Amino acid sequence: MVSQQNIDFESTPEQLVYAQLIEFGKIPDVDFTYQSQKLGGRLEKGGMILDFLFYNPPDLAINIQGVYWHYGKGSFVKQNDLFIRSQLAGEGIMLIFIDEDDIMQDVEYYTREALRYRDHSQLARG
Repeated sequence: MVSQQNIDFESTPEQLVYAQLIEFGKIPDVDFTYQSQKLGGRLEKGGMILDFLFYNPPDLAINIQGVYWHYGKGSFVKQNDLFIRSQLAGEGIMLIFIDEDDIMQDVEYYTREALRYRDHSQLARG
């Protein structure tokens, strides 16, 4: 079993998805990375942090959508999330969002769906 003791999780939903990925047989730093920086991360204009970036499969990323930070902060944040999705699509990476409340309801189902490239988030529904 992979230890989560040394990981500083941003949120409980992220920790739950991380644990679920391990339960599905995904290996950290082999199959995926947690809090992966792209294009300079938060320090660079246009940079981003991906909650989960996968090597296996190599064209998938998952971001957790917190109610407060992603939906409660207004349309700018939503537009930025969609821009990040579009930017990654240009690199051949599909970004799937999982809503925090969905994770808290059924982490196994929504994580499995994300691994199947199925997005059930509020952003996907429009």
